Amino acid sequence: MSAAQGRWPEVRDTLASLGLLLAVVLLSGLARVVARQQRHRPRVHAFTLEFLATFQLCCCTHELQLLGAQESARPSWMLTLIYFFSLVHGLTLAGTSANPCAVMMQMLLGGMSPEMGAVRLSAQLLSALCSRYCVSTLWSLGLTEHHFTERSLACKNPIHTDVPKAVVTEAICSFIFHSALLHSQEVSSKLRIHLLAALITFLAYAGGSLTGALYNPALALSLHFMCFDEAFHQFFVVYCLAPSLGILLMISMFNFFLPWLHNSGTANKKE
Repeated sequence: MSAAQGRWPEVRDTLASLGLLLAVVLLSGLARVVARQQRHRPRVHAFTLEFLATFQLCCCTHELQLLGAQESARPSWMLTLIYFFSLVHGLTLAGTSANPCAVMMQMLLGGMSPEMGAVRLSAQLLSALCSRYCVSTLWSLGLTEHHFTERSLACKNPIHTDVPKAVVTEAICSFIFHSALLHSQEVSSKLRIHLLAALITFLAYAGGSLTGALYNPALALSLHFMCFDEAFHQFFVVYCLAPSLGILLMISMFNFFLPWLHNSGTANKKE
């Protein structure tokens, strides 16, 4: 009985964090329902949906990182949460990317106009900064013991290797994820969501200890804004240029070196 009582504060903090995560998802979902009224204004509609998607992704990742530090002795629990919330994001954020690299990929492949791409990119970057300050406000409420210690959102360098290895890690993660994203369009949506969630979990396991395996400049900006301020060039290269390089390599490979694979995927989509 005493052991259970001793673990109760830890369990309570975990439940509070999970409750906060679900609240963010629900409120973002309600906001998306309201945003559907702007469908007659495509750019406003796209900006709003992309803003909400990035906001949800960033806020949830902030809290998941906090849970990961709290549950560092149980990495399998953290991977389970990553998989579960990847499923949640896949189900609720359909039609958005919440990732500047995905927008760049669509523009390079001709699937999005530069004007619409600029709208989506501006929404993502603005949302990344807003989510950071929203999380800071929520943590200042002291819902859990860990929120008190983490509310300053100070820079905690996530790069645990030298810069060349960090660049390679982020580029490979971006290459793998966006390749799967591009060439799984013909897979049924239910299976595709699970496959992508499993891939995200695997990449987090494989590259998380080196760079965090973010391959998303907007998410990196939200999580590590203070680090960008203190070591801008290093973080810009690792978290912005490296994922973009992965996109460029992927497009080059499928268009010039393996065009038959890209063409077959395009043919399947048209059918």
